Amino acid sequence: MATTRQAHTVWEGNLIEGKGVVSLDSSGIGEYPVSWPARSEQANGKTSPEELIAAAHSSCFSMALSHGLAGAGTPPTKLETKADVTFQPGTGITGIHLTVEGTVPGLDEADFVKAAEDAKANCPVSQALSGTTITLSASLA
Repeated sequence: MATTRQAHTVWEGNLIEGKGVVSLDSSGIGEYPVSWPARSEQANGKTSPEELIAAAHSSCFSMALSHGLAGAGTPPTKLETKADVTFQPGTGITGIHLTVEGTVPGLDEADFVKAAEDAKANCPVSQALSGTTITLSASLA
């Protein structure tokens, strides 16, 4: 069964001086201010499309890796994933780097890295972002 999730943004003003609010409609968990300076300079308490992409990618990757490890008979105790999305004004998103540290009883480092590479290639968010260079660092805790 397919699912659809919704968010919306209300933007006021021009790009440089304007501001907006992004609302996470499906979950109803909040509204978050966005602005060009928060995207291209310092966050200063506001979010950006890149931060939202990082959140989506780190959570999707963690789910995919957890599923793959469990399917191989080595379910993780804990996965901690960070996604760094790099934005260059005038160019766009220039890369995403995933860093994962896992606690996986009974699994060696090489097999963990292999499982992480598979999750990176096959998680739905990685596939949606396939036009961007995605790199990975994976290690066991």
